[in-house]
Amino acid sequence: MQIYDLSKENSIVNQFMAELRDADYQRNRLLFRNNIMRIGEMMAYEISKKLDYAARDITTPLGTSRINLPADDIVLATILRAGLPFHTGFLNVFDHAGNAFVSAYREYTDDSHTEVGIHVEYLATPDLGGKTLIIADPMLATGGSMELGYKAFLTHGTPKRIHVACVIAAPDGIEHVKNSLPADRTTVWCSAIDPALNEHKYIVPGFGDAGDLCYGGKM
Repeated sequence: MQIYDLSKENSIVNQFMAELRDADYQRNRLLFRNNIMRIGEMMAYEISKKLDYAARDITTPLGTSRINLPADDIVLATILRAGLPFHTGFLNVFDHAGNAFVSAYREYTDDSHTEVGIHVEYLATPDLGGKTLIIADPMLATGGSMELGYKAFLTHGTPKRIHVACVIAAPDGIEHVKNSLPADRTTVWCSAIDPALNEHKYIVPGFGDAGDLCYGGKM
């Protein structure tokens, strides 16, 4: 399984990440959502370099131009609700892609909020058979929701390639993806790999709960 960490190279993504992590910037939900979206756009561009391409002749008003165009049939998938602005960033780049959505959210199974279960309810996806699946979810913490979301998508076909895209990943989540998704067909993309999870299974230092920071608290 290949892993690409965008923080390994200097780019404008570092500024977006700094603002996402900054507790003062986080008070502005619009800015937070926009930065998540912009990282999605940057990551989509990087992923585009790894697609299959085929030459096509394009007719211009003055002649013909041969251009290498993406040959992959792409489906962009996300996990509700935190993944929506990230998904939008990808869709801004891969604007011809199909779209898939699943609700997979964490439920604490003990009173101390240290044991986490994942609950899946809603699924909407096109056929995935032979396609390139990009699953965009801002946080790859334990990897549990990513695994269950992927398995839900599999009920509608087997993709030829899977790109797991996140803003921040933890080693636990990366290891879980490696063990639960086909390693020979899966690539993980992130803007940072943070060192650990806390007792509540949040990434540290991370930036907190992405869904709450994008859309406000929940009951």
